[in-house]
Amino acid sequence: MRKRHFTGLEVSLMVLFALVLVVAVAMIVLVATGEPGTIKDSGSDPDIVPECPNIPEGERVDCFPDQKCLERACCWSPLNETNVPWCFFSKNHGYSVVNIEAKLTRMDAPSLFGADIKELTFYAEMQTENRLRFKITDASKARFEVPHEHVQSLSDTPNGPLKYRLELIQKPFGLKVWRTTSPEKLLFDTTIGPLVFADQYLQLSAKLPSHNIYGIGEHVHQTFRHDTNWRTWPIFTRDAFPNGGTHNLYGHYPYFTCLEDTSGQSFGVFLMNSNAMEVTIQPAPAVTFRTIGGVLDFYILIGETPEAVVDEFTKLIGRPFIPPYWSLGFQLSRWDYGSLEEVKKVVERNRQAGLPYDVQYTDIDYMENKKIFTYDMDKFAELPQFADYMHDKGQKYIVILDPAVSTGQRINGPYEALERGHAAKVWVTEPDGVTPLLGEVWPGETLFPDYTNQACIDWWVDEISRFHKEVKHDALWIDMNEVANFVKGGIKGCADNKLNYPPFTPRILDDLMYSKTLCMDAKHKWGDHYDVHSLYGYSMVLATDKASKAVFGKSRSMVFTRSSFPGVGKYSGHWLGDNGANWNDIKWAIPGMLEFNLFGIPYIGADICGFFDDSTEELCTRWMQVGAFYPFSRNHNAQGYADQDPAAYGFDSLVVNTSRHYLNIRYTLLPYLYTLFYKAHVNGETVVRPVMHEFYSDSETWAVHKQFMWGAHLLITPVLDPGIKITDRKATINMHLPADKIGLHLRGGGILPVQRPDITTTYSRLHPMGLIVALDDNKAASGELFWDDGDSRGILEDNPQCYYPENHGYITSNKVETPSGITVDIDRNSEFPSQRSRSRDISKLRVDITYMSGRSLRWKIFDPYNARYEVPVHLDLPATPETDETKREYRVQINDKPFGIQVIRKETNEIIWDSAVPGFTFSDQFLQISTRLPSDYVYGFGETEHPTYKHDLNFHKYGLFAKDQPPGYKLNSYGVHPFYMGLEKSKSAHGVLLLNSNAMDVTFQPTPALTYRTIGGILDFYMVMGPTPEEVVQQYTEMIGRPVLPAYWSLGFQLCRYGYANDTEIADLYRDMKAAKIPYDVQYADIDYMERQMDFTLDQVNFKELPALVDQMRADGMRFIFILDPAIAGNETKGSYPAFDTGIEKDVFIKWPPELSNDIVWGKVWPDYPNVTVDNSLDWDTQVELFRAFAAFPDFFKTSTAEWWGEQIKDYYNNIMKFDGLWIDMNEPASFVHGTVGENCLGNDDLENPPYMPPLESQLRGLNHKTLCMNSEQILASGTRVKHYDVHNLYGWSHTKPTYDALLSTTGKRGVVITRSTYPSSGRWAGHWLGDNYSAWDQLLKSIVGMCLVVLGKISITIVLIFSIHYCSKVWGQPVNVWYLRNNYQIQQDPVAWGTGFANMSRDVLNIRYTLLPYLYTLMYEAHVHGNTVVRPLLHEFVTDEKTWDIDRQFLWGPALLITPVLEMGKAVEVQGRFVDMDAPLTKINLHVRAGHILPWQKPESNTQYSRLNPLGLIVALNDEGVANGSLFWDDGEGIGEFHLCVCVCVCVCVCLGMGIMRNLMVLISLDVSSSINDLFNPGSLEICENMTFLQSDIICCTALRCFQSEVFSE
Repeated sequence: MRKRHFTGLEVSLMVLFALVLVVAVAMIVLVATGEPGTIKDSGSDPDIVPECPNIPEGERVDCFPDQKCLERACCWSPLNETNVPWCFFSKNHGYSVVNIEAKLTRMDAPSLFGADIKELTFYAEMQTENRLRFKITDASKARFEVPHEHVQSLSDTPNGPLKYRLELIQKPFGLKVWRTTSPEKLLFDTTIGPLVFADQYLQLSAKLPSHNIYGIGEHVHQTFRHDTNWRTWPIFTRDAFPNGGTHNLYGHYPYFTCLEDTSGQSFGVFLMNSNAMEVTIQPAPAVTFRTIGGVLDFYILIGETPEAVVDEFTKLIGRPFIPPYWSLGFQLSRWDYGSLEEVKKVVERNRQAGLPYDVQYTDIDYMENKKIFTYDMDKFAELPQFADYMHDKGQKYIVILDPAVSTGQRINGPYEALERGHAAKVWVTEPDGVTPLLGEVWPGETLFPDYTNQACIDWWVDEISRFHKEVKHDALWIDMNEVANFVKGGIKGCADNKLNYPPFTPRILDDLMYSKTLCMDAKHKWGDHYDVHSLYGYSMVLATDKASKAVFGKSRSMVFTRSSFPGVGKYSGHWLGDNGANWNDIKWAIPGMLEFNLFGIPYIGADICGFFDDSTEELCTRWMQVGAFYPFSRNHNAQGYADQDPAAYGFDSLVVNTSRHYLNIRYTLLPYLYTLFYKAHVNGETVVRPVMHEFYSDSETWAVHKQFMWGAHLLITPVLDPGIKITDRKATINMHLPADKIGLHLRGGGILPVQRPDITTTYSRLHPMGLIVALDDNKAASGELFWDDGDSRGILEDNPQCYYPENHGYITSNKVETPSGITVDIDRNSEFPSQRSRSRDISKLRVDITYMSGRSLRWKIFDPYNARYEVPVHLDLPATPETDETKREYRVQINDKPFGIQVIRKETNEIIWDSAVPGFTFSDQFLQISTRLPSDYVYGFGETEHPTYKHDLNFHKYGLFAKDQPPGYKLNSYGVHPFYMGLEKSKSAHGVLLLNSNAMDVTFQPTPALTYRTIGGILDFYMVMGPTPEEVVQQYTEMIGRPVLPAYWSLGFQLCRYGYANDTEIADLYRDMKAAKIPYDVQYADIDYMERQMDFTLDQVNFKELPALVDQMRADGMRFIFILDPAIAGNETKGSYPAFDTGIEKDVFIKWPPELSNDIVWGKVWPDYPNVTVDNSLDWDTQVELFRAFAAFPDFFKTSTAEWWGEQIKDYYNNIMKFDGLWIDMNEPASFVHGTVGENCLGNDDLENPPYMPPLESQLRGLNHKTLCMNSEQILASGTRVKHYDVHNLYGWSHTKPTYDALLSTTGKRGVVITRSTYPSSGRWAGHWLGDNYSAWDQLLKSIVGMCLVVLGKISITIVLIFSIHYCSKVWGQPVNVWYLRNNYQIQQDPVAWGTGFANMSRDVLNIRYTLLPYLYTLMYEAHVHGNTVVRPLLHEFVTDEKTWDIDRQFLWGPALLITPVLEMGKAVEVQGRFVDMDAPLTKINLHVRAGHILPWQKPESNTQYSRLNPLGLIVALNDEGVANGSLFWDDGEGIGEFHLCVCVCVCVCVCLGMGIMRNLMVLISLDVSSSINDLFNPGSLEICENMTFLQSDIICCTALRCFQSEVFSE
């Protein structure tokens, strides 16, 4: 047979077939052995039919058509417009939530780009009240996440109610973020498109509430507000020209803010992801993020204004640095001066032109062949002396550094920086992780430092330090750090793999990942260059900042960078890159500056007059005008173009004259600009500010991008086009702006600090300062100034730079010492001017020091010639002072100049009070006194939320002023307690009370020292000497009054809810709690039970059966408490509302002073107008205006008011509904309008807005914010008329005793009163709860701190509200962590709300509490009689062990029971002193009984009425000597005026736990009366105490029978 010959075509086809076969086999193997957790692209699926939604075109999310639209189960619908997606996602794509842990499973749909991840985890954190974080990542494998320096260090927790609500959608998965306004507002809705999560393609879309979108970068945005008509912006750091295209530039900012509407409410969205991405903005309006790696780690930031969102963002990523003062001066630079001689010519001609000018730069031309850490020893031979040349005239010098390091040698020898880099292995490597990657930049072949490598950071710091010793300079400019590379990827090229050629490439410049940078598979310590490329500049900034600190030490210096990432602003400034000399770039610089202020980099500017191209004189003139108002003001141009420094145009040129004029204005205003940078550093405010940030209510400002502001008060209107005038955009007026002028406008109401300018900031800072005052329509203005030395690092964290001289204050005269005290006159040192013109100094004062007892003293500073307001709170002071010096534990010394008091503990010779420091001030409305402290350990002051029990003394300031303000960090809340306890180095303790009820603040200093500032009254101090912490509290309560003894039943568990719809809900709850057998004593009713929220009424529609239900519950041993607010509705028909009518008759309501008006000072609180239907869809302020009735506030100081109040309570009890206790709320007093209806307070405005305003919540709104006008008049029981200004903080105090008296006289039993607003001695009559907390883990710790602080204020009954299922199980695992336990909530979260398991756990833990109630009641008795603490910090019992001084995560009941709660999710508990891990499952916390103590107990029942019928027993914990003791107080639990004491002696059959030995033991319980051996009990049955862990192994657990003898003793 003839041999077959194949044609050429056939051979070619066979070869192609073989290649296809090999590829097919490889693909099969790849699919079979692919990475776990991914789905490979399966192509089309004929079973999946796209479910296409009927949506507007603007809501389509692009599915990327490539002739496979239907194969991807997407929707195909061609249109006439090409920018609208023809192929968009169907409902088939996405993930569904498959369980409550938010595990996400991919729904069946074709893959877009392959490698889809099947299972994801969704994790959400409510990090603060304004910040929500949610993260979506692979459920089975770790993925790259940004190792952000600042964000990783955050441990924030909410400080108030959440301003947002997160809603999860199950299938397909989506989430919605709502603003919790009324009505709620949907902010971020991802249900517009599916979640896509593949290995190299991640996508999430969200619909937004408005088109007002700002941010996303870095690009050239020709307008500040985004065009939402299908614009896609790639994000990936890139060395590119900012020429107006949509391409990616130097920085990486996946962040935007959205202004919602004219309310100003705004929010920000930040995706913490550093991979290449793109962001599409579409008309819905909606935004789509598409990234090719990492995770989806989103932060949603909620703000009431656009500025508030910037505040939130910079809290997250790091506050901006505060630049050195000189860096705010004008700066000159260019690339390629050619020689140092030419640089000096430029410097000299601009000096001669009289131009304000602070900084000169040199670009890379100063280097030897562009090698970093070298200088050209020919053309720049004298460079080492150049900095001194600049310094001689008060100027500075800055050098540039690029990252790339040449591989070549120096002209005259080795390149030592390179060699040291080799030795330290500091380079970015090829994929093998060993071979340095070679590229090419300015010096030729180069290597690239890996700033994520600690060895590289150390090398970089060392090289900069070496170079600074060689060439002195003042700051560092870092460039080319995107990272830039002049060859693609590297000299060797890049491998063909999925990193260099991902399946999807965002629309980046050149559509090639490694274009003009490194290969994506290059290796850094942080990971592949693919993941960390956009972090290169960020990591270089962090390393350069370390070098700056090492080189410049305490001098602030600065760094500024071209490439950036969120958080860079904490360390660096930025410029907008290599622009051009044209009229477009002068315009586009303004949106760029505005955006970087949003991004947290306020030190920002553009190259003035343009970098590339020659600048015309007109353009450079206009650019110098506007550039004088860039925060970073630098004229910089490129190699080969004409000089454009102002003097280059000629000394008489328009450029020079206008530059000098506007730079003089800039230098005049530098104190204002510097203050703006301080506020940015401290508060996160913008410096260059969009007009819409200040005028958001005017929609015309939303798109303004050709004007900008400095802060809130200076508007800059530049000329940005040739040969034109400017038309004001709001008032449409023509402004004549000739060639030498731009528009500058001051806003009315602002005060701007200024200083006479000079040619440098060094000289201008020597000149006097002044103020520019622009009055508003009310003829008022305000402003701020921050001032320091302008250069020192850490100045904001160290001591204040403005402080009093040593002799400031008062000088003593006429000192008289007697056995009972000291009297001295003091006169103000007139060498110093008065500090406040609006607050008259009182020049002559008297000081009375009284030795009240051996362990207490008082000093009172007052005006002897003019009576001033003094606090009308009665204190129980000794009848006669202690005149025997030998019996006093202290001695007192007076310092003469400046006046001060020193109190010294005799036994240790420690000074425990020392006000002999400068700064003492006593004026009409500003009183200030400071004291040094004996140690850093200070506890107390309130009511504000403190994160720890021990105060942080690092310049923290707390305002004290009663306010309807939920607990939050440094926010003044409901009560005022100006009392602290201090520890001394000798381990003794003392306490100090300032009896002053005016608004005040206290400031701690690390000296250690303390400063009081109050705005009225006198300075009336009381000190108790302890010397133990427990004795301090006993002595303090002996003075202010012992705490009330509550009814026994009030120690049981209590349930409350704001939002019961009707009495049926309460009845159902009661039924379910009984069925679950959960101990439960007290049911509350909040304002829901009232008719239209009016006191002393009953809603006859929804709560008609409540009185009968209460009777039924009380018959079952339950108790009932209802709420009363002080405000009384005033709009009812006469005769229909007796409470108001009789109040008018008895003249009980607060009025204006007669000289102002005879009218009531009306407010608005909860009561509604009659005959209205409240529209809850309206915003809150509108609801208050339209639906809330006028309300009058009783003046409880008046005896007639107390009588009227008691009559109303008694009438309600007798005729409407029975009760057992009273809960009084809103008694700060709270009002929903500010001051009065209409918000026009009559009288002296200095009372409403005092000359000094303590740092109170909403302090800029004045003292009457959310309360009454301060000019309101109240009348004391003595008939003395006082201003509400003085007694505001006493309103709750004055409300409490009349309520307590009315309760006792009405019910005939002890009962309990719970009040929200308190003052020292409120505890005589009432308990307190810590206010409107919320569900977060940090609230558990803060509740302990709050209870311990209230103990110092001596209110023995404290409630912590228990909220939310996510936290409730741990709280319920701590049944004894509060001694007044109440669950109060807005959504249903009572113990039976979550099923049998939770109910069983609740029952178990409450049974422990009820078992221990005899011990708790005994502690309450000891507090009432002796002033002991109930909840006790460990330091009270173990003060000699200094480890206990900081403990606030454990606490004691009395001396004997230690509670160690779980305060964090998933954390083991560590025992202080002896660190061991203790098992802490969800249903348990650790309880320890202290050796040497006996705890009485009783078998628990469903409520205390039944548990009190059971036998009593003892828990006996012997100490090492085999001894234990304890006490028991017992009475009927609610009697008034006498206590029944059960005298008990117990014989028990006992088991020594852990030893297996049984023996008999007789225990005599020590009581307050003598006991007889004849009163022995019969032995009870043996019971082992469960649920207890004992610290002592020799523990006795015994049960006794009921007492058979009792005796009666009077109180």
